[in-house]
Amino acid sequence: MHGYGPTPQQQTTSRPSPATLTTVRVVLVTVTVLSCGLLGWVAMLRLAIVTRRPRDWVLLVVVMILNAALFAFIVSTPDDPDDMSDASVLLMLLWIVALLAGVITYYLYVEIRHYSSLRSLGSPAPYTAPAHAASLPYQQHPAQQQQQQQQQQHQQPNPYTVQTPPPTPTPAPQRLDQVRAELDELSDYLRKENREGEGR
Repeated sequence: MHGYGPTPQQQTTSRPSPATLTTVRVVLVTVTVLSCGLLGWVAMLRLAIVTRRPRDWVLLVVVMILNAALFAFIVSTPDDPDDMSDASVLLMLLWIVALLAGVITYYLYVEIRHYSSLRSLGSPAPYTAPAHAASLPYQQHPAQQQQQQQQQQHQQPNPYTVQTPPPTPTPAPQRLDQVRAELDELSDYLRKENREGEGR
């Protein structure tokens, strides 16, 4: 549907790389410092476009007004520094320092925080199975299903495997029967000898 907004995956792919963000921040901070704060509105404009918050648009207007007032104050001062009063010099320095510190600090803090929050929102959440998923076999994880199948294979005998019959006891060797017969004959012979000895 066309009415839905961009997915988190689309936001992640459209976000600039960290190297690009660092380059843009360095350029905007350098421009703000070299212009003595007169171009501080450029960094605030970039911030308002990125965050799209009403507060940043309001601060952009405030910074533009301060930049215009500072530019008018510098133009109205004499060209010769000796003709300027100490109060005018001190006011201009404080104005420039406050504008530089405020714009650079606020811009870097808000933009870094903004992209950090986008990175945390774009990371995929860990998968959590519903509470009733344990009772439904078709909703189980494939690894769990494979493990259960392996356990069932170990527990249930395979009907296609050939079962070897137990070894039948081997008959006693014929040598044992022969020895037994010889012992019987020997015992009979000894009995006969004993009887004949007693008869004599």
